[in-house]
Amino acid sequence: MTAPELPDELRLELMSFEQVSAALAAGASTVLIPCGAVEQHGPHLPLCMDADHADAIAARLARHLGRTLIAPTIKVGCSAHHLVFPGTISIRPETFESICLDYCTSLAKHGFRRILLFSGHIGNFPALQDMLPRLRSAVPVDVEIDAYCDAVAWIERWRSAVEQAGGDPNAVGGHADIAETSLMMLLRPDSVRLDRFEVGHLGALSEEQLQAMWRNGIKSVTANGIIGNPFGSTARIGERCLAAIADLLAVSFGSRSNAV
Repeated sequence: MTAPELPDELRLELMSFEQVSAALAAGASTVLIPCGAVEQHGPHLPLCMDADHADAIAARLARHLGRTLIAPTIKVGCSAHHLVFPGTISIRPETFESICLDYCTSLAKHGFRRILLFSGHIGNFPALQDMLPRLRSAVPVDVEIDAYCDAVAWIERWRSAVEQAGGDPNAVGGHADIAETSLMMLLRPDSVRLDRFEVGHLGALSEEQLQAMWRNGIKSVTANGIIGNPFGSTARIGERCLAAIADLLAVSFGSRSNAV
């Protein structure tokens, strides 16, 4: 008997339960949990930036990994340091963990054996890293759970991608910068307010500045909510940044799987 083919659309919420069952039978035992945020991204980008980014990464990463489905993106994340800006919605780390835990236990119950979490919002990385041991202990021993949490490698990959696409790598700061603005020019171009570009904090944040940001909010390091510089952004740079992060995650998750 020929194994059933995977559907072209790999997102769980667009599939019927029969299609999910068939996908599992076909060997699609890996599932992605994309995470995002609803938070300010300077005066020129919409609050959905991180959630849109996570959606787009998931589509590419699933194809990279093969036989992989995509759970619904957790659109709201840990954004307390952005709450000074109107519109930002933040959930507590323990709330975020509870949602991730319920996702993982539900998906494990259905037969998924690799559950991979990643976030389009770097601010979720500390929470993901902290919760990972508890997520692993909540599922059967034959279920692998992993999460990507390396912010330094992520930013460095953005800098390299921006430079390769003809942009200024020094404009990468990690928030509403040339990388994120270029991504939104690619993913949701009508949402980018070209007339509201402003330069934000330039240069790497020191450990002292990072701690001040987590403790006192992002305005302690940048008045306009931007870390980096959006000027010079293009959809071409966005395409390169999207591909670079999808590749980074594919290698990271793939190498960890091979090591198990």
